[in-house]
Amino acid sequence: MAYVLQVDFKMNGPFGDEMAAEFSGLARSINEEEGFMWKIWTENSDTNEAGGIYIFETKDTAEKYLDMHSKRLASFGISDVNAKIFAINSKLTEITKGKVK
Repeated sequence: MAYVLQVDFKMNGPFGDEMAAEFSGLARSINEEEGFMWKIWTENSDTNEAGGIYIFETKDTAEKYLDMHSKRLASFGISDVNAKIFAINSKLTEITKGKVK
């Protein structure tokens, strides 16, 4: 069973193309995390929020990543991180065109 890690936090930018350029190294490094499957990057420049929706192979790898990522965000001065982990119902997700494999 795969797991979703949902994370969001306040951030004063960058957003859009500038965010993509500045965080491309970080994006590549996430690919190397244990149990990582994929991520959707989220941003809202109107409310100064950013985050992501991650898929991990196990709850344990999602929890380990969240612990590491929370510490990394704290080192950037971001301490108010909203995060939740959910199990994925693969059968219903497939019906609605979600890809979990």
